[in-house]
Amino acid sequence: MELLNSLLFDYTLRTVALGAATLGIVSGALGSFAVLRRQSLLGDAMSHAALPGVVIAFMLTGSKTPVILLVGAAVAGWLGALLMNGVVRNTRIKEDSALGIILSVFFGFGLMLLTFLQRNPDARQAGLNSFLFGQAATLLISDVIPMAILGTIVLLLVLIFWKEFKLLSFDRDFAASLGYPVAWLDVVLTSLLVLAIVVGLQAVGVVLMSAMVVAPAAAARQWTDRLGVMVFLAALFGAIAGVGGAMISSLGSGLSTGPVVVLVVSGIVLLSLLFAPNRGLVWNWVRQQRDRRKLRLQSVLTNMYYLAEQHDDMAHPHAVTVLQAMNFGQGGVRRSLHVLRERGLVQESSSGFWALTAEGVEEARQLIDSRRAGKGGDR
Repeated sequence: MELLNSLLFDYTLRTVALGAATLGIVSGALGSFAVLRRQSLLGDAMSHAALPGVVIAFMLTGSKTPVILLVGAAVAGWLGALLMNGVVRNTRIKEDSALGIILSVFFGFGLMLLTFLQRNPDARQAGLNSFLFGQAATLLISDVIPMAILGTIVLLLVLIFWKEFKLLSFDRDFAASLGYPVAWLDVVLTSLLVLAIVVGLQAVGVVLMSAMVVAPAAAARQWTDRLGVMVFLAALFGAIAGVGGAMISSLGSGLSTGPVVVLVVSGIVLLSLLFAPNRGLVWNWVRQQRDRRKLRLQSVLTNMYYLAEQHDDMAHPHAVTVLQAMNFGQGGVRRSLHVLRERGLVQESSSGFWALTAEGVEEARQLIDSRRAGKGGDR
């Protein structure tokens, strides 16, 4: 309760939470398209490519005004993305290799410029190292407002080009056959992703920004097959991670907000991988166990039917040891018999001997007929 009260009335925590939430919403929504297009590394490459833009903007203007530095970051990230697309289109280098090249070259160039600045008397005053890992705790409302405005513009453009981006993400060739300018749309979508990355640079930095692009979308993908729902969930997960990271980092000294935000969104990804319906690992395991039990029940029931046919007496009892031998390696015969008895399909005639009931005979006959019909259909 005290933490919630601080979130509402503490200026610093409220400002950091708003900035982190804005970052999460924008990066989550745009990251969904990057994940669907299998360009998850694109966010990583562009966030690293933005570093030299920040440094060059400072060197040219001598100003640490966030707007100026972020404009430099946007220009550098956009150039890096266009260069990557140009390399893929005009050479035999694959997309993943091109991303690695752009990431390493631009980031190395940015680090070289930072090292050069550190040798100058004004290096400490520049404070550009904060763009490596972010410095969300220093966010002011004057920083959050431009982030919110830029983020709103990005989201509005996504809504305007929703149909085109949807086609581009799922079937680029089909979009081209319909006459859509896919190359231009690709540039627009990439530019919006650059802007989403720029929004978060001051909060989580160059190194961690790629996680905020990929992680919320990856988590949302586990919960749905619909693009609209995925984008909404990714934005929601990003906002939760931003606010949650800000609140957790306020609990102790020395906890940097940016890394904590990334840890929170990583936790959301882990929970989604484990517990999301249809795709969650836990639910898949539960379904597998349920299917195995069902198969064991059907196997025991049909085996009893086949044995009864040999005796020309469908009510002939069978020793449980015989049924265990016929189901060797599957196990659970005794438990299956008790379950079948509860369903009224079998009955225990004497100790260790089981027989089909009239309902069990009918159930087993239907199972066998359906299997034979399925095999006939396969042929």
